[in-house]
Amino acid sequence: MTSKKNNLPEKLKNSNEKGRFFLLAVRALLVFIKNFSLDLKEIDSEEFKKKIDQLSEKLISDDKTKKLQSAFEKNKKNIITHIKKQKDYLKDREDEFKEIIDLLTKAMAVVDHDNQVYNEKIYRQSEKLEKITLLDDIKKIKNKLIGEVESIRKTIREKELGDSEKLEKLSAKVNSLNVELEKAKEESVKDGLAGIYNRKAFDRYIQNLVEQNTVTKAPFSILLLDIDDFKKINDNFGHQTGDRVLVATAHKCKELIRSDDFLARYGGEEFVVVLSGASLRNAVKKGKLICKEISKARYALEEGNKNTIISITLSIGAGVYKKGDTVETAIARSDKALYTAKQAGKNRVVSEKEIK
Repeated sequence: MTSKKNNLPEKLKNSNEKGRFFLLAVRALLVFIKNFSLDLKEIDSEEFKKKIDQLSEKLISDDKTKKLQSAFEKNKKNIITHIKKQKDYLKDREDEFKEIIDLLTKAMAVVDHDNQVYNEKIYRQSEKLEKITLLDDIKKIKNKLIGEVESIRKTIREKELGDSEKLEKLSAKVNSLNVELEKAKEESVKDGLAGIYNRKAFDRYIQNLVEQNTVTKAPFSILLLDIDDFKKINDNFGHQTGDRVLVATAHKCKELIRSDDFLARYGGEEFVVVLSGASLRNAVKKGKLICKEISKARYALEEGNKNTIISITLSIGAGVYKKGDTVETAIARSDKALYTAKQAGKNRVVSEKEIK
């Protein structure tokens, strides 16, 4: 009896560890299901992915088994329905592509046949005309027919040249459209003023990072940066100067981080840096470097006949991703650290460890 009691804590520990493992495993499987879904409006992929995220959050936040069972059963039906929608969609698109390929194949065959007929007809005529010119007793006709033959050949050459030019123009147009498409894609995730990634791009990036960490270990740290007294800059020097300060800050931050780090404008005068593979200690170190370099910089403003020199400072909150974090919890600690930095006098870095 005593032996069984002594084993009870160990069994409870193993049970808890197994429960945590199953929770992480289920969340990882939900990530796989979400990533497997195609991004299509026709099958409401966005809504489906939101429901998967909600279920993943519920697994962490809700301890009541009955509620979890109910949520799982509800989402199980959603998953089955979505899989069917996606299969049906792909089947329909496959049938459409088969029809298009069949149509294009037939059209190309017709065009190819027409061109062959045209060219063969022209060349046959030219051969007949050349034979006629072999008659020495009709020199006038001969000269005339030679001209006709050359004219026919010229027509053929012009047609071939025209076809080639059309293909080149079409190819150039396709390339131009591809360039415009890539430009549009880039503009959709870039901040129009600062020239760095925007909030939309950051939201996608951080979501992917958090999801990756449910499957594989990919640590990262987050720096939230805020320009101190930015409103005063706008009020004293105007919004154009404020815009220039934002651009200068973005460029300076970009110079100070690694190429595989992620920099985005978080909103207003706030920026965010995601440091891949960085510990909290290294994130604080990087934040201090950014603070120091930004505060050292001086910016000259031309106001009438005089030059005004201004300087800016940053407050930075540093946080690190922890196992089991959601996007919200990962950012929240950096946000609290930033708030603490502001309250402590600005122009400094505060770590999440310093938050009371």
